[in-house]
Amino acid sequence: MSMVRVLGNNRKLCDGVARRDLIQAGGLSLFGLTLSDVLALQAAQAAATSAVGAESGSRGHRTFGKAKSVLILFLYGSPCGLDMWDMKPDAPEDIRGPFRPIRSSNPSVDITENLPRMAKWMHRLSTVRTVTHNYPIHGVSFALTGMAQTDLAREVNVRDPRHWPYFGSVVDYVDTLNRQKAGTVDHPLPRNLVLPHRFGRPGPQPHWLGSRWAPTVSSWEGKSTGVDPYGQGRENPYGGITPETKFHFMPGASARDITVDRLNRRQSLLEQFDVARAGLEQNDDVQAWGRSRELAMNLLTSQKLRSAMNIQAETMKTREEYGMTLFGQATLCARRLLEAGARVTTVFWDEYNLGNSAWDTHVHLVNRMKTELCPGFDRAFNALMLDLDQRGMLDDTLVCIMSEHGRTPKFTKGYDGFGPQGGGGRDHWSHAYCNLFAGAGIKQGAVIGKTDRTGGFPDERPVSPKDVLCTLYHLLGIDPHMTILDPQQRPVPLVETGEVMWDMLI
Repeated sequence: MSMVRVLGNNRKLCDGVARRDLIQAGGLSLFGLTLSDVLALQAAQAAATSAVGAESGSRGHRTFGKAKSVLILFLYGSPCGLDMWDMKPDAPEDIRGPFRPIRSSNPSVDITENLPRMAKWMHRLSTVRTVTHNYPIHGVSFALTGMAQTDLAREVNVRDPRHWPYFGSVVDYVDTLNRQKAGTVDHPLPRNLVLPHRFGRPGPQPHWLGSRWAPTVSSWEGKSTGVDPYGQGRENPYGGITPETKFHFMPGASARDITVDRLNRRQSLLEQFDVARAGLEQNDDVQAWGRSRELAMNLLTSQKLRSAMNIQAETMKTREEYGMTLFGQATLCARRLLEAGARVTTVFWDEYNLGNSAWDTHVHLVNRMKTELCPGFDRAFNALMLDLDQRGMLDDTLVCIMSEHGRTPKFTKGYDGFGPQGGGGRDHWSHAYCNLFAGAGIKQGAVIGKTDRTGGFPDERPVSPKDVLCTLYHLLGIDPHMTILDPQQRPVPLVETGEVMWDMLI
């Protein structure tokens, strides 16, 4: 089997804006042995600054630090609440859409007929129906970082200096500072991970925190069996993959060919250089370099990590319960990583080789929701919740279903930036959409917010994406209003605006 390459071509965004996809899975991996040296040097230039804690009311709350870990299932492209979790069966036909609601285990929530497995878990979830903001663009960095505003130019350019650090990078950074303050040893394995491959858009990057705080990103190796939603024969692993698919942190042949002996010889050589710079050990830049190198070696030599990534160790029955798709198998891998001690794990359902795929349903919405998107998500989510519940992990694991915006109340005829495509769809909409949460500290069965009769605007309890981030930090035991120093040595809050969502917590 050869390494599968992802989004390596020039293509248009759904609104017709051209861009170069910046990173290709199957190329250099963030913590591969060779690149780790490069990143270490970058980290040396961006050694972390000090952090200043700010006291707030959240610290004394019973849910502060309730979550030991968090798993974010990010549905890139953005599902429509009207077609899934906030259905309006009495609205006009061009708003309510083609799907019928079914009863769920939560008497207050009916959901789409396309999610029968998830319907059985709705009494365990908090459903937030009124997430709202003013940026109907694919603002993944806006959804997953603390910055209070964004724009299209920023959201298509990963190098834009205005970006803020990824939520998982900030958690890793603050946790490390807290361990150092307490005099405990640094955690030997990565605790901020992204699956199933590198996400090419802005969002999960450390930016001004420095490269040492970048998420550890997996690669995958296998064959796609999914059907191209556009009917042009292209690979679609989110629609199906072979059972032989593997996840790892080094791409291609290098992952198979390198041995522990070779790694140890390289480590020994590096240690000889360390002797020559022994007098510099107290320098922050040198310490940053050393942390990156140590983490890279741990990634490649840790039996615990290799075991966690080995989804073939699961029974075929379990794997099939998650679904033999890239999202399903990545979600299974994420559960194993949580058990191994991961702190923040993010699974992206991403575009693959084609714009307007994933959950970006401008076109072909009906067929894709019925045959690919909802079934794939429904199966993976149900298996995840069963596993976490049976293992007793839901008490201290926070599960989040998130996206960057929603979709228009009015059903369209299926036009996008490429012209007419057919199949019907919904366009970008950010004034009201859904996030869902379960697990550590979350109030079971809560329904937060109410939208108007079209599902287009909040009638009650508007929720900012920044409120969501503040709540996640709080549950992980991090004051969302604490400050850290930016590159200009100015204290900035983890989240520029927003408050903890107390009505969603136990």
